[in-house]
Formats: sequence, C-alpha cells, structure tokens
Amino acid sequence: MTTLTVLGDPTAGAATTSVEADLAAGRALVAVADLPAAIGWTLKPEGLCRGDVCVPVRDRTALGAPEAGTVDLLAVAAALGRPALLDEASATLAIGAPSDLRRQALAGRQAPPVQLPDLDGNLRSISDLHDDKAVVVAFSTWCGCAYDLPGWQALRDELADDGLDVVAVALDEDPEAVRPFAEGLDIPVLVDREHVLSELYAISNVPTVVWIDEQDRIARPNGVAFGTDTFRDFTGVDSEPHKDAIREWVRSGSVDVEVDAEDAVGDLSEDELQARLRFRIGAEFRRRGDADGAERNFAAAVELAPHDWTVRRAAMPLRGMNPFGDEFFDMAQEWEDAGRPYHGLPASEPTDGEGSSMSGAWRPRG
Repeated sequence: MTTLTVLGDPTAGAATTSVEADLAAGRALVAVADLPAAIGWTLKPEGLCRGDVCVPVRDRTALGAPEAGTVDLLAVAAALGRPALLDEASATLAIGAPSDLRRQALAGRQAPPVQLPDLDGNLRSISDLHDDKAVVVAFSTWCGCAYDLPGWQALRDELADDGLDVVAVALDEDPEAVRPFAEGLDIPVLVDREHVLSELYAISNVPTVVWIDEQDRIARPNGVAFGTDTFRDFTGVDSEPHKDAIREWVRSGSVDVEVDAEDAVGDLSEDELQARLRFRIGAEFRRRGDADGAERNFAAAVELAPHDWTVRRAAMPLRGMNPFGDEFFDMAQEWEDAGRPYHGLPASEPTDGEGSSMSGAWRPRG
C-alpha cells in the first residue's frame, strides 16, 4: 500500500487529502470505508452520495471491487462525471470539476457556480457579487491585461447606475502578485489558483470576458476583450467596440452577437482537461518545494495543451521562465502558426455602416 495524495474537486474547495491506496495497472484502489475521507463521497446502496446528493451507479463493479471492500478512485471520479489523473510516480491523484457544469455553461448558457477567494482569502461567490448584469473578466499577472483593470473599473463606474457589475478573476498562484494591480479599485478581484473558472468556462487565454445577466444566464459567452488600449499596437484590438457593446447590453438588453455558445466556445478536449490536472499537480509540487516534480508535471501539461495559454504561459513564471520574454514570443508564434486556437468569440471590431457587428481574431503583432 502507498500513501496517495488526492487533490480534490476544485468546485468543492480543492481539499488536499491523503489515503492508503494500492496503485497498480493505472488504478488507485482504496478501501470503501476510506472513500469519504479521500474525496468526500460515500458509497451507499443508492449510489455515490455526498450530503443529500446521490449519483446512481448502475454497475457497481465498474467502480472496482466494492463487494470486496475496495474501489478505484479513477473509476469513482468517472462515475461522478469528473476528469481525473493519476501520477503514479509521485502517488498523486488530481480530480477536476464536474464536466456537466461546463456543458451546461456551453450548451445551456447557465453560469456555473464559482466560489473563489478574494485578495484577503475570503471566499466569495461570483453569483453573490452581482445583482444586476455582470461582466466577468479573466486576467492574470502573466498577461499585460492585468494593467487593464482600471479600464474595467471606469466602465463599471460609468454604468453602475444603469445596472452593471464587474468581477475580475486572476488566474494566478499568488494573491500578493495580484494585489498591486487592484490598488485603488473597488471592483471585486478574486484569485483562482486552481483555475476553476478556466475549467468551468473552457477558458484558454486571457483576457477573456463573459457577460452574465440578472438570472445568472450567460448572455454572451467567452470573448477576447480589453479594458484599455494600452497594448493595442501589440494585439491589434481596440477596446472600445466591446465596451460599446456592453453599454448597449446594459442599457437596452441587446446583445451584439447571436451565437450558439457551444459551437462558439467549444468544449475542452480530453488532452486539455488532462493538461489542467497536470498543471494542478505541478503547482502543488511547487508549493511543497519539489522543483523536479513540479517541472515534470508542468512540462507534461504543456505537451498535452501547447496552445492553451492558461496552461503554457501560466506555467512560465512557475517554471522560472519570463512570461513576457523569448519563451512567450516563441509560444505566440507557434500559436499563430496553428491558426490562433481559442475557446470563444474573437475580438469585437467597430460596427459597419449599417450597424452590424463584425469580428476579427486577436493576433499578437510584431
């Protein structure tokens, strides 16, 4: 038996637990009695249960050998609809967010529940941070878009009386690295070191902006947008068309695009999901001071999703690389050569003479 470290479902707090397990043939067998301590779920006659929620399991033998008192945590995660990855070399298992929440966001436009700490460590729910229409801005300190926050603050101030809230979410490891960018602002700034927002909304780059209405429905899915024109010469994107579209939405309820959210954003591939789990394991190793384990998992994550900036570029500062240096420009060129893959709508462009919106893809220049 081996002591297995389990990085839990990030939507349930991402608790890190330990359990004795038998690791063999790509499985992580644990005692049924240890299941609640390992992942917070209990195997009952009616299925896998946590609190008053139960997920039926038609074929219990698919979980391993529950009749013999053991279950495979990977099989349990699959039965619960959560991606999982076992790193046997380090006896570490990472479990992702429920896939159905992401699919409901993509296909059903239902904003998934996201609870994240603010800069002081207080847990805040995005849905509780807005009573009116809201713009959720995903950014990071490894992106120049961190300098855009004053622009989003100014837009909120302009439209507050019309009914707009702005919530900024940093896909960052260290709240203290984010804090200087939030100085002087009163829009909520949350920190997502487990990349929950990235997984639930299928975000693959920042800045990505999502519009959420008063009923917690996604009015406009993932899209490239900037809060200022600070880096317009590099990105080729003017910030005003998107902000004008927000103004129109807030004041009249009109959305500037008609899209099928699922087709526009595209679900995460299996490799992209596995890359996010590798990233989480790498980040956990880095927190423990295990540089070799961290690098091995970060490198594996990048290999799985080389064009996902929330994986590859986000890992750069954690790997001792400069996210604004040569490694970034090499990555950006590879991304450009691959057709600029992105989960979401391209950047908004000015309307044409008849008032219809045109879109162009964000592309780094120079």
